[in-house]
Amino acid sequence: MTVNCKRLLFDPKLFWTLATLVIVGDVVLTQLIIRFVPFTEIDWETYMHQVKIYLDGERDYDAISGPTGLLVYPAGHVYIHAFLYRLTDAGRNLALSQQVYTLLYVASLVISCAIYRQVGGVPNWVVLLLSLSKRLHSIYVLRLFNDVWAVILTQLSILALGHGLFDVAILLFSAALSVKMSVLLYLPAFLVVLVKGRGLATTVRLCFTIISVQGLLGYPFLLKHPLPYVKGAFDFGRVFLYKWTVNWRFLSEDRFLDPKFATALLVGHASVLVAFGLFRWCRSAGGAIAVLNRAIRRPNRPGSRVPVTADEAITIAITSNLVGILFARSLHYQFYSWYAYQVPLLTWRTRYPTALKLVIVGAIEYGWNVYPSTRLSSAVLCASHVALLGGIWFGYPEGRT
Repeated sequence: MTVNCKRLLFDPKLFWTLATLVIVGDVVLTQLIIRFVPFTEIDWETYMHQVKIYLDGERDYDAISGPTGLLVYPAGHVYIHAFLYRLTDAGRNLALSQQVYTLLYVASLVISCAIYRQVGGVPNWVVLLLSLSKRLHSIYVLRLFNDVWAVILTQLSILALGHGLFDVAILLFSAALSVKMSVLLYLPAFLVVLVKGRGLATTVRLCFTIISVQGLLGYPFLLKHPLPYVKGAFDFGRVFLYKWTVNWRFLSEDRFLDPKFATALLVGHASVLVAFGLFRWCRSAGGAIAVLNRAIRRPNRPGSRVPVTADEAITIAITSNLVGILFARSLHYQFYSWYAYQVPLLTWRTRYPTALKLVIVGAIEYGWNVYPSTRLSSAVLCASHVALLGGIWFGYPEGRT
């Protein structure tokens, strides 16, 4: 019995056996949460109200609003919630709505397990950590936030990227971006992987694909009201409220709202991405200069002389996302879904001892479960992000395989 349990926890051949047990157990847990924990209305009513205005024929983003304000998400969000509006009787059938989001939660868990299996280098038992997040269950089935639609499309995109299906990955990435612009945090990594794996010409073509998909999906709004759509759906200058921040509570409100602080975060974000690009993400290919040199001289050939592995592509992608999260102007509670499933995998891209890896996972979960956030919880969260990113820098920034 002991031997069998040990094999289940550590033998890669039994990965899906353990993962299946975790998934089934989480299905039961999620149903119990829905049954015994009350739903909390935050944005669901607003989504439905805004979609009703859209379905009535309005295409001007400045005229589409709900209880919490104007519509601030791209067209993909509108189409998804128009479908949900019809399916759930304008959102009034809450039980059905929660079951739809349960399916999303389970699908996201399954895809996460597939990603872990694809990259390797992680013991089986780590998948047990994927189902333990109190906050993540809340985001999916007790709040019905739109972030999870972008998350699942991004996960599928990352999975395709790991399999070398770059065109499929970009189409899925574009679909995710049409739900929420936070998906742009992955773009630097996608560009690096594409240049290394397919070359400069293909990378440029796929960038046009991203733009074209956004234009196609946004066409009904862009046709007559382009500026309100672009400003509303892709507002890079949005100012967040201090009371909702999860990551910068240890700062004063004046400092949080200071434009200089926003500029410092942007500079820090760009600088760290450039540093990873120059010194960490291209080492296996001889360095960033060598990759760029090959890509420019022979744009139709891969910039890397060695194939890009699944582990490498996925590690670069989720690290880029982590950099964006570290330097985010503000993190709100639903944003945890952007990377919650990635945290254990990211810790296994460090050289930290297992005990410290688990401490980081637990500290990040702690930071997201304190409501309202405090100076301590936000400081712990930021420190954990720094420790995790630093561990990756000195660990396995291109994966372990």
